[in-house]
Amino acid sequence: MPPSLRHAAMSLLALSLALASGSVGAQQPLPPVRQAVMTFLGQQTSGLPGKVGITVEGVDPHNQLPACAELVPFLPPGTRAWGRINVGVRCESPVGWTIYVPAQISVVGDYLVAARPIRAGQVIAPADLERRSGDLADEAPNTLTDMTQVVGHSARFTIAAGNALRTDMLRLPQAVRQGQNVKVVGTGSGFTVTNDGRALNAAAAGEPVRVRLLSGQVISGKARADGTVELDF
Repeated sequence: MPPSLRHAAMSLLALSLALASGSVGAQQPLPPVRQAVMTFLGQQTSGLPGKVGITVEGVDPHNQLPACAELVPFLPPGTRAWGRINVGVRCESPVGWTIYVPAQISVVGDYLVAARPIRAGQVIAPADLERRSGDLADEAPNTLTDMTQVVGHSARFTIAAGNALRTDMLRLPQAVRQGQNVKVVGTGSGFTVTNDGRALNAAAAGEPVRVRLLSGQVISGKARADGTVELDF
């Protein structure tokens, strides 16, 4: 082998060994990762009610990740941009790697609580309710925030004064009937998929529904007021 080729081969081998040991190549700096996650979560939470606060924890400052030129944040399947979560960050160039960055999303806004005890079967009036401000991410996902969602509906069971109102506490009109043909809609980061199936149980808006797809597969989602079933990816 000519000396020039031998030198190039030895240099390439040394570089490969050094990269494997993490001693060559810039270590992934933390600010770009944090900024990528902040921007991504800002987009994911843009439609949430209330005042949104986002806190992103740092990546290990002693990480041995090669510096990335193209960071792509994503939410793991089944994860909602709400409360305490882990956000995936994938490097697509020049070297592929994936890490998960802890983040906290707070959504400070008003929600409804019982102003006084509400009896089972009682039709709820505005005087039975009061607003309270707090982090909605600390409450149940189906906590109610709008008077029109509650007033005129009857309570399924006794609700103590001060308890936050949730959809499962109320007798709501069925958005989906058992045996009804429904459209299933799934949304994820940058994509939407639809399918058709048959509802296996009745549900009001916001309540869980099991659906048997045309393929025979049974999936679970949430009923929408328009009678479709929503999946989260």
